[in-house]
Amino acid sequence: MHDPTAPQAPESSPANAAPLAGLEVVDLSRVLAGPYCTMCLGDMGADVIKVERPGSGDDTRRFGPPFVDGVSTYYLAINRNKRSICIDLKSPAGKAALWRLIEGADVLVENFRPGAMQRLGFGYAEVAARAPRLVYCSISAFGHHGDPEWTGRPGYDVILQGMGGIPSLTGPPDGAPYKVGASIADVVSGMVAYQGILLALLARQRTGRGQMVDAAMLDGQVSLLAYWATAWLNAGQAPRRMGNRHLSIAPYSTFPTADGWLNVGVANERLWRRFCQALGRPAMADDPRFASNTDRVAHIDALDAAIEAVLKTQPRDHWVEVFREAGIPAGPVLTVDQTLAHPQLAARDMVVTLPHPTLGTVKVTGVPTRLSETPGAVRTPPPLLGEHTDAILAEHGYDPAQIAALRAEGAVG
Repeated sequence: MHDPTAPQAPESSPANAAPLAGLEVVDLSRVLAGPYCTMCLGDMGADVIKVERPGSGDDTRRFGPPFVDGVSTYYLAINRNKRSICIDLKSPAGKAALWRLIEGADVLVENFRPGAMQRLGFGYAEVAARAPRLVYCSISAFGHHGDPEWTGRPGYDVILQGMGGIPSLTGPPDGAPYKVGASIADVVSGMVAYQGILLALLARQRTGRGQMVDAAMLDGQVSLLAYWATAWLNAGQAPRRMGNRHLSIAPYSTFPTADGWLNVGVANERLWRRFCQALGRPAMADDPRFASNTDRVAHIDALDAAIEAVLKTQPRDHWVEVFREAGIPAGPVLTVDQTLAHPQLAARDMVVTLPHPTLGTVKVTGVPTRLSETPGAVRTPPPLLGEHTDAILAEHGYDPAQIAALRAEGAVG
Protein backbone atom coordinates (compact mmCIF):
# COMPACT_ATOMS: atom_id res chain seq x y z
CA MET A 1 0.00 0.00 0.00
CA HIS A 2 1.29 3.46 -0.87
CA ASP A 3 2.29 5.51 2.16
CA PRO A 4 1.58 9.20 1.45
CA THR A 5 3.98 10.23 4.24
CA ALA A 6 6.95 8.34 2.80
CA PRO A 7 9.65 10.31 0.94
CA GLN A 8 8.85 10.43 -2.75
CA ALA A 9 11.25 10.21 -5.67
CA PRO A 10 11.74 13.70 -7.13
CA GLU A 11 10.06 14.40 -10.46
CA SER A 12 12.17 15.27 -13.47
CA SER A 13 11.84 19.02 -13.61
CA PRO A 14 14.19 22.01 -13.59
CA ALA A 15 13.08 22.88 -10.06
CA ASN A 16 14.62 19.74 -8.63
CA ALA A 17 17.37 18.93 -11.11
CA ALA A 18 20.74 17.87 -9.74
CA PRO A 19 22.14 20.78 -7.69
CA LEU A 20 25.08 21.48 -10.01
CA ALA A 21 23.22 21.00 -13.29
CA GLY A 22 24.34 23.63 -15.81
CA LEU A 23 27.76 24.05 -14.20
CA GLU A 24 30.74 23.44 -16.50
CA VAL A 25 34.01 22.14 -15.06
CA VAL A 26 37.34 21.98 -16.88
CA ASP A 27 39.22 19.10 -15.26
CA LEU A 28 42.99 19.24 -15.79
CA SER A 29 43.69 16.81 -12.94
CA ARG A 30 44.90 13.23 -12.98
CA VAL A 31 45.63 10.26 -10.71
CA LEU A 32 43.37 10.42 -7.60
CA ALA A 33 42.89 13.63 -5.58
CA GLY A 34 41.72 15.85 -8.45
CA PRO A 35 39.68 13.20 -10.26
CA TYR A 36 37.95 12.30 -6.99
CA CYS A 37 36.98 15.96 -6.54
CA THR A 38 35.67 16.32 -10.09
CA MET A 39 33.80 13.01 -9.84
CA CYS A 40 31.93 14.46 -6.86
CA LEU A 41 31.06 17.54 -8.93
CA GLY A 42 29.90 15.31 -11.78
CA ASP A 43 27.79 13.19 -9.44
CA MET A 44 25.87 16.32 -8.52
CA GLY A 45 25.13 17.23 -12.13
CA ALA A 46 28.10 19.30 -13.31
CA ASP A 47 29.34 18.81 -16.87
CA VAL A 48 32.93 17.70 -16.19
CA ILE A 49 35.26 17.95 -19.19
CA LYS A 50 38.30 15.78 -18.50
CA VAL A 51 41.27 17.20 -20.42
CA GLU A 52 43.88 14.51 -21.13
CA ARG A 53 47.17 14.15 -22.98
CA PRO A 54 46.78 12.76 -26.50
CA GLY A 55 47.96 9.17 -26.72
CA SER A 56 48.43 8.44 -23.00
CA GLY A 57 45.79 10.31 -21.03
CA ASP A 58 45.42 10.12 -17.26
CA ASP A 59 48.23 8.12 -15.61
CA THR A 60 45.67 5.90 -13.89
CA ARG A 61 44.60 4.41 -17.21
CA ARG A 62 47.79 2.34 -16.83
CA PHE A 63 47.62 1.70 -13.06
CA GLY A 64 47.29 -2.02 -12.44
CA PRO A 65 46.78 -4.84 -12.03
CA PRO A 66 43.93 -5.40 -11.83
CA PHE A 67 42.72 -4.67 -15.34
CA VAL A 68 39.45 -5.77 -16.94
CA ASP A 69 40.00 -6.43 -20.65
CA GLY A 70 42.83 -3.91 -20.58
CA VAL A 71 40.92 -1.24 -18.62
CA SER A 72 42.34 -0.21 -15.24
CA THR A 73 39.93 -0.70 -12.33
CA TYR A 74 41.75 2.19 -10.63
CA TYR A 75 40.73 4.50 -13.47
CA LEU A 76 37.15 3.16 -13.39
CA ALA A 77 36.86 4.03 -9.69
CA ILE A 78 37.03 7.82 -9.97
CA ASN A 79 36.11 8.99 -13.47
CA ARG A 80 32.40 8.39 -13.94
CA ASN A 81 30.09 11.26 -14.95
CA LYS A 82 32.82 12.91 -17.08
CA ARG A 83 33.57 13.50 -20.73
CA SER A 84 37.08 13.11 -22.14
CA ILE A 85 38.85 15.42 -24.58
CA CYS A 86 42.49 15.08 -25.62
CA ILE A 87 44.41 18.36 -25.99
CA ASP A 88 48.13 18.93 -26.40
CA LEU A 89 48.70 21.79 -23.96
CA LYS A 90 52.16 22.48 -25.39
CA SER A 91 50.89 23.37 -28.87
CA PRO A 92 49.58 26.87 -29.65
CA ALA A 93 46.38 25.51 -31.19
CA GLY A 94 45.86 23.22 -28.21
CA LYS A 95 46.29 26.12 -25.82
CA ALA A 96 43.80 28.17 -27.82
CA ALA A 97 41.30 25.32 -27.57
CA LEU A 98 41.78 25.10 -23.81
CA TRP A 99 41.21 28.85 -23.49
CA ARG A 100 37.84 28.43 -25.23
CA LEU A 101 36.87 25.81 -22.68
CA ILE A 102 38.07 27.91 -19.75
CA GLU A 103 36.30 31.08 -20.88
CA GLY A 104 32.99 29.20 -21.00
CA ALA A 105 33.47 27.31 -17.74
CA ASP A 106 32.53 27.89 -14.11
CA VAL A 107 35.28 25.84 -12.47
CA LEU A 108 38.82 24.74 -13.32
CA VAL A 109 40.51 21.96 -11.31
CA GLU A 110 44.21 21.09 -11.61
CA ASN A 111 46.67 19.15 -9.48
CA PHE A 112 50.03 19.92 -11.07
CA ARG A 113 52.98 20.94 -8.91
CA PRO A 114 52.87 24.67 -8.06
CA GLY A 115 54.38 26.63 -10.94
CA ALA A 116 53.54 24.13 -13.68
CA MET A 117 50.31 25.85 -14.73
CA GLN A 118 52.06 29.23 -14.83
CA ARG A 119 54.70 27.79 -17.14
CA LEU A 120 51.95 26.56 -19.46
CA GLY A 121 50.35 30.01 -19.40
CA PHE A 122 47.31 28.98 -17.34
CA GLY A 123 48.23 30.12 -13.84
CA TYR A 124 45.57 31.63 -11.60
CA ALA A 125 46.50 35.23 -12.40
CA GLU A 126 46.30 34.63 -16.17
CA VAL A 127 43.02 32.73 -15.94
CA ALA A 128 41.39 35.19 -13.53
CA ALA A 129 42.23 38.05 -15.89
CA ARG A 130 40.37 36.41 -18.78
CA ALA A 131 37.66 34.57 -16.82
CA PRO A 132 37.04 36.54 -13.62
CA ARG A 133 33.92 34.54 -12.65
CA LEU A 134 35.73 31.21 -12.80
CA VAL A 135 36.54 29.29 -9.60
CA TYR A 136 40.13 28.03 -9.92
CA CYS A 137 40.98 25.04 -7.74
CA SER A 138 44.56 23.86 -7.33
CA ILE A 139 45.33 20.66 -5.42
CA SER A 140 48.96 20.10 -4.46
CA ALA A 141 51.03 18.27 -1.89
CA PHE A 142 52.02 21.26 0.26
CA GLY A 143 50.02 24.22 -1.05
CA HIS A 144 50.87 27.38 -2.96
CA HIS A 145 52.31 29.42 -0.11
CA GLY A 146 54.39 28.70 2.97
CA ASP A 147 57.95 27.48 3.42
CA PRO A 148 59.59 27.74 -0.02
CA GLU A 149 61.55 24.59 0.80
CA TRP A 150 58.29 22.65 0.64
CA THR A 151 55.69 24.38 -1.53
CA GLY A 152 57.12 23.20 -4.83
CA ARG A 153 57.79 19.59 -3.87
CA PRO A 154 55.90 16.68 -5.40
CA GLY A 155 54.06 14.19 -3.23
CA TYR A 156 51.98 11.05 -3.43
CA ASP A 157 49.51 9.68 -0.89
CA VAL A 158 52.03 7.58 1.04
CA ILE A 159 54.35 10.61 1.46
CA LEU A 160 51.60 12.87 2.76
CA GLN A 161 50.12 10.24 5.05
CA GLY A 162 53.52 9.85 6.67
CA MET A 163 54.07 13.59 7.07
CA GLY A 164 50.53 14.14 8.33
CA GLY A 165 51.04 12.04 11.45
CA ILE A 166 48.37 9.38 10.85
CA PRO A 167 50.79 6.41 10.44
CA SER A 168 52.47 7.31 13.74
CA LEU A 169 49.09 6.56 15.35
CA THR A 170 48.30 3.47 13.28
CA GLY A 171 49.44 -0.06 13.98
CA PRO A 172 50.34 -2.11 17.04
CA PRO A 173 51.86 -0.21 19.99
CA ASP A 174 55.22 -1.97 19.70
CA GLY A 175 55.33 -2.27 15.92
CA ALA A 176 56.09 -0.17 12.88
CA PRO A 177 53.84 2.72 11.81
CA TYR A 178 51.25 1.82 9.17
CA LYS A 179 49.68 3.97 6.51
CA VAL A 180 45.91 3.66 6.19
CA GLY A 181 45.06 1.07 3.52
CA ALA A 182 42.75 3.43 1.66
CA SER A 183 44.40 6.45 0.00
CA ILE A 184 43.11 8.93 2.57
CA ALA A 185 45.58 11.73 1.79
CA ASP A 186 44.36 11.82 -1.79
CA VAL A 187 40.68 11.31 -1.05
CA VAL A 188 40.54 13.80 1.82
CA SER A 189 42.27 16.48 -0.26
CA GLY A 190 39.74 15.76 -3.02
CA MET A 191 36.95 16.27 -0.49
CA VAL A 192 38.53 19.49 0.78
CA ALA A 193 38.80 20.75 -2.80
CA TYR A 194 35.18 19.81 -3.51
CA GLN A 195 34.06 21.65 -0.39
CA GLY A 196 36.17 24.69 -1.28
CA ILE A 197 34.74 24.84 -4.80
CA LEU A 198 31.17 24.77 -3.51
CA LEU A 199 31.95 27.53 -1.01
CA ALA A 200 33.61 29.64 -3.70
CA LEU A 201 30.57 29.18 -5.97
CA LEU A 202 28.32 30.27 -3.11
CA ALA A 203 30.48 33.34 -2.54
CA ARG A 204 30.32 34.11 -6.28
CA GLN A 205 26.56 34.47 -6.01
CA ARG A 206 27.17 37.49 -3.76
CA THR A 207 30.30 38.97 -5.32
CA GLY A 208 30.02 38.01 -8.98
CA ARG A 209 33.67 36.94 -8.95
CA GLY A 210 35.49 33.66 -8.72
CA GLN A 211 38.52 32.97 -6.56
CA MET A 212 41.31 30.47 -6.03
CA VAL A 213 40.84 27.34 -3.90
CA ASP A 214 44.25 26.21 -2.60
CA ALA A 215 43.83 22.60 -1.38
CA ALA A 216 47.00 21.14 0.15
CA MET A 217 47.17 17.42 0.87
CA LEU A 218 49.21 18.03 4.03
CA ASP A 219 46.55 20.41 5.40
CA GLY A 220 43.89 17.78 4.86
CA GLN A 221 45.88 15.16 6.77
CA VAL A 222 46.49 17.49 9.71
CA SER A 223 42.77 18.24 9.89
CA LEU A 224 42.18 14.53 10.55
CA LEU A 225 44.29 14.59 13.69
CA ALA A 226 41.43 16.33 15.57
CA TYR A 227 41.63 15.39 19.27
CA TRP A 228 45.09 13.86 18.83
CA ALA A 229 46.38 17.31 17.84
CA THR A 230 44.66 19.15 20.69
CA ALA A 231 45.93 16.55 23.20
CA TRP A 232 49.46 17.54 22.27
CA LEU A 233 48.90 21.25 21.66
CA ASN A 234 47.04 21.87 24.93
CA ALA A 235 47.84 19.05 27.36
CA GLY A 236 51.32 18.15 26.17
CA GLN A 237 50.29 14.52 25.80
CA ALA A 238 52.41 12.92 23.11
CA PRO A 239 50.27 10.64 20.93
CA ARG A 240 51.35 7.03 20.58
CA ARG A 241 50.22 4.01 18.64
CA MET A 242 47.44 2.18 20.46
CA GLY A 243 46.34 -0.43 17.95
CA ASN A 244 42.56 -0.23 17.72
CA ARG A 245 42.09 1.34 21.13
CA HIS A 246 40.89 4.90 21.67
CA LEU A 247 42.88 7.62 23.40
CA SER A 248 40.02 8.74 25.67
CA ILE A 249 37.21 6.14 25.58
CA ALA A 250 37.00 2.54 26.83
CA PRO A 251 35.85 0.04 25.80
CA TYR A 252 36.18 1.28 22.24
CA SER A 253 38.16 -1.25 20.25
CA THR A 254 38.31 -4.42 18.16
CA PHE A 255 37.81 -7.77 19.90
CA PRO A 256 38.12 -11.39 18.76
CA THR A 257 35.05 -13.60 18.98
CA ALA A 258 34.79 -17.35 18.43
CA ASP A 259 34.90 -16.93 14.65
CA GLY A 260 35.76 -13.35 13.69
CA TRP A 261 36.47 -9.78 14.74
CA LEU A 262 34.00 -7.34 16.29
CA ASN A 263 34.17 -3.60 16.93
CA VAL A 264 32.51 -2.26 20.07
CA GLY A 265 32.09 1.37 21.12
CA VAL A 266 30.86 2.20 24.64
CA ALA A 267 31.09 5.97 25.03
CA ASN A 268 29.07 6.77 28.18
CA GLU A 269 28.16 5.29 31.56
CA ARG A 270 24.62 4.36 30.54
CA LEU A 271 25.96 2.29 27.66
CA TRP A 272 28.62 0.76 29.92
CA ARG A 273 26.04 -0.69 32.32
CA ARG A 274 23.94 -2.01 29.44
CA PHE A 275 27.05 -3.49 27.88
CA CYS A 276 27.91 -5.40 31.06
CA GLN A 277 24.34 -6.71 31.23
CA ALA A 278 24.49 -7.84 27.59
CA LEU A 279 27.78 -9.64 28.25
CA GLY A 280 26.15 -11.50 31.14
CA ARG A 281 28.62 -9.85 33.54
CA PRO A 282 26.56 -7.20 35.40
CA ALA A 283 28.97 -7.15 38.35
CA MET A 284 31.72 -5.83 36.07
CA ALA A 285 29.91 -2.47 35.98
CA ASP A 286 30.66 -2.01 39.69
CA ASP A 287 34.28 -3.13 39.58
CA PRO A 288 36.21 -0.12 41.00
CA ARG A 289 38.77 -0.46 38.18
CA PHE A 290 35.99 0.14 35.67
CA ALA A 291 33.68 2.48 37.61
CA SER A 292 34.08 5.44 35.23
CA ASN A 293 35.40 5.98 31.75
CA THR A 294 38.56 7.51 33.20
CA ASP A 295 39.06 4.38 35.34
CA ARG A 296 38.50 2.12 32.37
CA VAL A 297 41.05 3.99 30.25
CA ALA A 298 43.56 3.72 33.11
CA HIS A 299 42.98 -0.05 33.40
CA ILE A 300 42.56 -0.76 29.71
CA ASP A 301 44.60 -3.97 29.65
CA ALA A 302 42.53 -5.61 32.41
CA LEU A 303 39.31 -4.32 30.86
CA ASP A 304 40.05 -5.64 27.37
CA ALA A 305 41.16 -9.02 28.76
CA ALA A 306 37.90 -9.40 30.70
CA ILE A 307 35.77 -8.48 27.68
CA GLU A 308 37.75 -10.67 25.28
CA ALA A 309 37.34 -13.71 27.54
CA VAL A 310 33.57 -13.43 27.26
CA LEU A 311 33.34 -12.53 23.58
CA LYS A 312 35.45 -15.54 22.58
CA THR A 313 32.77 -17.87 23.91
CA GLN A 314 30.30 -17.12 21.08
CA PRO A 315 30.39 -16.45 17.32
CA ARG A 316 30.57 -12.90 16.03
CA ASP A 317 27.00 -12.84 14.66
CA HIS A 318 25.68 -13.89 18.06
CA TRP A 319 27.24 -10.83 19.67
CA VAL A 320 26.15 -8.51 16.87
CA GLU A 321 22.55 -9.50 17.56
CA VAL A 322 22.93 -9.37 21.37
CA PHE A 323 24.35 -5.87 21.21
CA ARG A 324 21.73 -4.77 18.68
CA GLU A 325 18.97 -5.79 21.08
CA ALA A 326 20.75 -3.99 23.93
CA GLY A 327 21.30 -0.80 21.88
CA ILE A 328 25.09 -1.10 22.09
CA PRO A 329 27.07 0.30 19.12
CA ALA A 330 28.80 -2.74 17.63
CA GLY A 331 29.56 -4.15 14.22
CA PRO A 332 31.53 -6.85 12.46
CA VAL A 333 34.91 -6.17 10.88
CA LEU A 334 34.23 -6.99 7.22
CA THR A 335 36.49 -7.64 4.27
CA VAL A 336 36.00 -5.47 1.18
CA ASP A 337 34.01 -8.18 -0.62
CA GLN A 338 31.77 -8.63 2.42
CA THR A 339 31.23 -4.87 2.69
CA LEU A 340 30.25 -4.52 -0.96
CA ALA A 341 27.79 -7.42 -0.62
CA HIS A 342 26.15 -5.99 2.51
CA PRO A 343 22.36 -5.60 2.16
CA GLN A 344 22.44 -2.05 3.55
CA LEU A 345 24.64 -0.95 0.64
CA ALA A 346 22.27 -2.55 -1.85
CA ALA A 347 19.30 -0.84 -0.20
CA ARG A 348 21.04 2.55 -0.49
CA ASP A 349 22.30 2.08 -4.07
CA MET A 350 25.93 2.23 -3.00
CA VAL A 351 26.93 -0.26 -5.69
CA VAL A 352 25.81 0.79 -9.17
CA THR A 353 26.00 -1.09 -12.48
CA LEU A 354 26.66 1.03 -15.59
CA PRO A 355 26.77 0.23 -19.30
CA HIS A 356 30.28 0.59 -20.73
CA PRO A 357 31.21 1.05 -24.42
CA THR A 358 33.85 -1.72 -24.42
CA LEU A 359 33.30 -3.79 -21.26
CA GLY A 360 29.55 -4.26 -21.50
CA THR A 361 28.91 -3.21 -17.91
CA VAL A 362 30.99 -1.98 -15.00
CA LYS A 363 30.21 -1.67 -11.30
CA VAL A 364 31.14 1.42 -9.29
CA THR A 365 30.36 2.73 -5.83
CA GLY A 366 27.35 5.01 -5.45
CA VAL A 367 26.89 8.65 -4.42
CA PRO A 368 27.31 9.02 -0.63
CA THR A 369 25.69 12.47 -0.33
CA ARG A 370 21.88 12.11 -0.20
CA LEU A 371 19.63 15.06 -1.00
CA SER A 372 15.88 14.53 -0.78
CA GLU A 373 14.81 17.01 -3.47
CA THR A 374 17.81 17.49 -5.80
CA PRO A 375 19.79 14.25 -5.65
CA GLY A 376 22.94 13.44 -7.54
CA ALA A 377 23.33 10.25 -9.54
CA VAL A 378 25.81 7.95 -11.25
CA ARG A 379 24.80 8.60 -14.86
CA THR A 380 27.63 7.74 -17.25
CA PRO A 381 30.62 5.38 -17.18
CA PRO A 382 34.23 6.57 -17.06
CA PRO A 383 34.97 7.81 -20.59
CA LEU A 384 37.29 6.27 -23.12
CA LEU A 385 40.37 8.34 -23.90
CA GLY A 386 39.30 11.29 -26.06
CA GLU A 387 35.82 9.83 -26.47
CA HIS A 388 34.11 13.23 -26.55
CA THR A 389 36.79 15.38 -28.21
CA ASP A 390 34.78 16.26 -31.32
CA ALA A 391 31.53 16.89 -29.45
CA ILE A 392 33.16 19.18 -26.89
CA LEU A 393 35.04 21.17 -29.52
CA ALA A 394 31.82 21.58 -31.52
CA GLU A 395 30.03 22.88 -28.43
CA HIS A 396 32.75 25.49 -28.06
CA GLY A 397 32.53 26.88 -31.56
CA TYR A 398 34.74 24.68 -33.73
CA ASP A 399 33.30 23.50 -37.04
CA PRO A 400 34.16 20.09 -38.57
CA ALA A 401 36.88 21.52 -40.79
CA GLN A 402 38.56 23.26 -37.85
CA ILE A 403 38.38 20.08 -35.75
CA ALA A 404 39.95 18.11 -38.59
CA ALA A 405 42.73 20.69 -38.83
CA LEU A 406 43.41 20.45 -35.09
CA ARG A 407 43.65 16.67 -35.40
CA ALA A 408 45.94 16.92 -38.40
CA GLU A 409 48.47 19.03 -36.54
CA GLY A 410 48.22 16.90 -33.36
CA ALA A 411 46.73 19.65 -31.21
CA VAL A 412 43.88 17.32 -30.20
CA GLY A 413 43.56 13.55 -30.22
